[in-house]
Amino acid sequence: MLLPPQAPAPSRPARAAHARLACALAACCGLLAACGDTLQTQSIPHNTLETLLAAPFPVYWLGGSFRGLAITEATHDPGGAFTVQYGRCIVGGQGTCVPPLRVVTSPDNSFLPLGATPHQNVALRGVAAVLVRDGRTIEIATGGVIVSIYALRPALARSAAMTAVPINAPGAPGAPLPPPARDTGFAETPLPSQRPSPLRPLR
Repeated sequence: MLLPPQAPAPSRPARAAHARLACALAACCGLLAACGDTLQTQSIPHNTLETLLAAPFPVYWLGGSFRGLAITEATHDPGGAFTVQYGRCIVGGQGTCVPPLRVVTSPDNSFLPLGATPHQNVALRGVAAVLVRDGRTIEIATGGVIVSIYALRPALARSAAMTAVPINAPGAPGAPLPPPARDTGFAETPLPSQRPSPLRPLR
């Protein structure tokens, strides 16, 4: 009897990527299941975590929990940025939450969103960083992204900045970060919602 041909075994890099995805999903979902709060955003759906892992650029986070703060939300906004939120809302609730800690990765590296806000330039993990709001906000240009840390306390923001690593690329807490890339042109690329629909003949 003829047997159907077997699919080729996945390569070692593919198996490693699948293993990282499974481990990250299991760790995050297990932690989220234990910290549900009816006043907070609901647990992160699997497809949101998969979106972080499959992003075409490094998305920074602090692990499944950080300094006793578990992930309570992860979002991908229409502008392309990813936000990972840690801890329960200190102020507000659904839609107006001010958490203890947020890590935002923006693929638009053409500018730092500072405006006329007083700030201080510092060196952090081998790259230039900017401290805002007395150090409670830290903006880091690394690779082709801007990583923004928002915290309630300067010490928490600094610790997060020293710990942040990509969820979808190699990295180690405290290790030097990649130097900033040239302007990637992300801001000049239309978003999917800004692209016109293809024209079709009228019937």
